[in-house]
Amino acid sequence: MEFKPIKAKKVYEEIVEQIKGMITRGELHPDDKLLPERELAERLQVGRSAVREAYRALEALGVIEIRPGEGTFVCEIGNKPMADIMTWAVVTGKNTLFELLELRKIIETEVAALAAIRRTEEDLIIIRTWLDCMKADIEKGNLGDVSDMKFHYAITNAAHNSLLSRLMDSISETMQTEMKVVRENLYQTAATPEILYGQHATIYEAIAKGNEQTARSAMLHHLSQAEKELAERILLSKQ
Repeated sequence: MEFKPIKAKKVYEEIVEQIKGMITRGELHPDDKLLPERELAERLQVGRSAVREAYRALEALGVIEIRPGEGTFVCEIGNKPMADIMTWAVVTGKNTLFELLELRKIIETEVAALAAIRRTEEDLIIIRTWLDCMKADIEKGNLGDVSDMKFHYAITNAAHNSLLSRLMDSISETMQTEMKVVRENLYQTAATPEILYGQHATIYEAIAKGNEQTARSAMLHHLSQAEKELAERILLSKQ
């Protein structure tokens, strides 16, 4: 007989999940007022601090707005910039993490190819700097999600397409969140940090050599592998 470990969620995460579910199901709408902290805590039979932490997390994501003296309200998304729209999608969507990885495969494979053609020596120095930062993070046992995001962003800038750079600007926070989630899941396997670094190094070498096709293939391989391994990891966690 084999038992599987029980992974308990923090109380505030459960509250966040309930509110997210209400938004997804259409039970809560933009500008709806949420219960005050004390009242919600009593309804859920939890400490008021857990409700406060849940509200702060949702506010940081741009899902709710805390208006002093008025209360806490669900945010309106209609006129928000792309970054906020994507954050909303991450909060309310079921498969958004994989959709974001899919979006990155569509965009960043061609970005890498363009970077291989158009990069300058200064661009290469910046890309290499973030690659080295990633290696240093790994050696320290850190996730390296920030240097990972900066590495990809530097490649986008090396493509010298202002619209692509603006697109990456608009989704940078969402991308960093996604990268952290991916790395937190994949780092559970001992060899993964070095594998991820090796994939990034291959992308850099292809761009440095000006090899358009190799850069495209290396980026596609990297993002596809991350998607595949993440799916396997999530599947294992549910068994």
